[in-house]
Parts: sequence; C-alpha cells; structure tokens
Amino acid sequence: MTEGKTPEKTRTARPAAVTLTRGAEARIAKLMAAAPDGAIGVRLSTPRRGCSGLAYSVDYVTDEQKFDEKIETPGGVFYIDGASVLYLIGSTMDWVEDDFAAGFVFENPNAKGACGCGESFTV
Repeated sequence: MTEGKTPEKTRTARPAAVTLTRGAEARIAKLMAAAPDGAIGVRLSTPRRGCSGLAYSVDYVTDEQKFDEKIETPGGVFYIDGASVLYLIGSTMDWVEDDFAAGFVFENPNAKGACGCGESFTV
C-alpha cells in the first residue's frame, strides 16, 4: 500500500437466505416451464396465516420488488420476499413427493414452533 492512500474495501458475497435442494430447483424449473404469460419467476413469502402465525407461500411473480432477494437457479429465478428474509435465514427448501402428497418442505432454524397440521410456524 502506498503512503497516503486508503485501502479499498472488498465486499464478499453473502450466502443466500435459503438453500435450495436439487429437488426444489427441479420443481422451480417445472413450474417455470408451465408458468403463465408474464411470469418472471417464483417468490417465497411468509404471510400471516394459520394458528401459529406465519405460513410458507410460493407463487408466480411478474415483477421484481426492490427488497426481494434474487436467486438464479438452472430452471428459473427464485425470489424471497424482502419482508420474509429475516424469518428464513439459514433455511433449506426441498421438494418432496411420496405416494400420498407432494410439496415444498422447509427446514427452518428460526422456527420456534409449528401448528399440529404443519401449515404454519412461529418464530
């Protein structure tokens, strides 16, 4: 470093708030392949719903919101609602199918409890 110069600060990329499994990425690709006109990706949000307070919701989106977190996947863009990021940091999202049900499954270290039916959680 030369005298009188301030060292440049380097910015390191932070990890995504949610880790997507291969199953989740494959499901996003299928959703985007069948997406309605104008859809630019899918968004995960945590609306207030259910007996525990918050629920997971995955929906098509047609526009980026300023504070959304954006994750590029091989099959399409996955957004995380900016207001939901704090509830989801460190989570893993998977797609699980068996003989009786299919759906996104979340492993969320921030969840302090969930309702009996599994539809909602609390932080």
